[in-house]
Amino acid sequence: MNADNNYNQVFSKRTKSLTITIINELSEIPYSDKISNIRKQIFRSASSTASNYRAMCRGRSLKEKYSKICIVVEEADETLFWRELIDELNLLETEKINSLLREADEIVKSTSSYKKKLGEDLKRSNNQL
Repeated sequence: MNADNNYNQVFSKRTKSLTITIINELSEIPYSDKISNIRKQIFRSASSTASNYRAMCRGRSLKEKYSKICIVVEEADETLFWRELIDELNLLETEKINSLLREADEIVKSTSSYKKKLGEDLKRSNNQL
């Protein structure tokens, strides 16, 4: 197995794990108007991050992979935004929020870096045509 495939498997598990943690943590908060929309939005953005990363790993071309990683970065950043709102609204304990914020932030940074690399690879491949 090459390094890219190993990294992709590990990172795919990380994005899925973050999604599961978010769903489990926020499902424990009783319903209120205050949490209802935020919960729905973060469930959607976190699961979209994980599923689109998985799809990116199976991309058939560099263009397809780049397209998917762009979606991953956007959804991961949106997940981070909802985590920040949860923090500012004091909807979860600080310790739980900090852990999720760190992981969401690392995912945004890592996927942004990977997006940049794929973009450079795509430019190089287009110049070789």
